[in-house]
Amino acid sequence: MVKAAKRPARTSVWLEGKARRSGRGGGQPSGLDRERITETTVRLLDAEGLAKFSMRRLAAELNVTAMSVYWYVDTKDDLLELALDAVFGEITLPDPDADEDWRDQLSTLTRGYRALLVRHPWLSPLAGTYLNLGPKYLAFARVVQRVIGRTGLPVHRITGAISAVFQFVYGYGTLEGHFFARVAEAGVSPDEYFQHAVSTATQAPEATEIIQESKKIMEARGGDTVEEMLERDFEFALELLVAGIEAMVARDGGGR
Repeated sequence: MVKAAKRPARTSVWLEGKARRSGRGGGQPSGLDRERITETTVRLLDAEGLAKFSMRRLAAELNVTAMSVYWYVDTKDDLLELALDAVFGEITLPDPDADEDWRDQLSTLTRGYRALLVRHPWLSPLAGTYLNLGPKYLAFARVVQRVIGRTGLPVHRITGAISAVFQFVYGYGTLEGHFFARVAEAGVSPDEYFQHAVSTATQAPEATEIIQESKKIMEARGGDTVEEMLERDFEFALELLVAGIEAMVARDGGGR
C-alpha cells in the first residue's frame, strides 16, 4: 500500500523569506500594498471575527479580485500572521534602560497586552497557533524579558516569572474580550448583560448556592459596574504576582 506523502510542516511567514515581499513583480494590481492589505485584514477581523474571515471577503473589502491579494501574500495563514504581528505594534513599550521602577513598567506592559486582547478578540487564538516571530511581537517580548530581568530574580527564574504574569494576562484578557464581544452581539450594556446572566444562572437549582456565595464575594469586592469589577480584580491579581516575585527575590537573595 502506497502511503500518501505527508505535507511538510508549516513554519512561519517570517522564516520563509516572504514577509518582506512587496509584490511578485511586474503586473501587480495598482493601489495595493502589503500594509494596506494587512490593515484591512485587522479591520475585518475586528468587525466580523476570525470565523468569517476569508481571502474572498478581504478582496471584496479592498474592491479587488482575490487573485490580486495573492500578489502580496501566498496564503491566508501568512496574512493572519502579518495581522497578528501588526497589532502588537499598538502596545506602548517602556524603556527598560530608563530610571523607572520595574513594577511600573510591568504594569504598563500588562495593561497594554490586556487591552490588546480585549480590543482584538481574534488575537488570542492566533497567538496560540503561530510562532509569533514578527518584529513587533519580538520587540514586545524583548522588553518583557528585560523588565522581568530587572526584578532581581535569578536568571533561571525569569522565564517562569514571565509565564506566570503574561499567561495570566493572556487568560484574563481573552475571557474579557469574549465577554465584551458577546455584549456587543447582544446589543446591551455590559452591566445589563451581566445582570441577565446572573438572573438566568440562578434559575438552575444546582447553581443557586454558588451564585449566592458569588454575590456575597462580589459585593465585598466592590465596584459599581462590570468594568470597575474587572479592573479591580485585574489590579489585585497583578499585585499578587508582583508580591510573589518580590518574595522569591527575597528568598533567593537576588542571586544570579
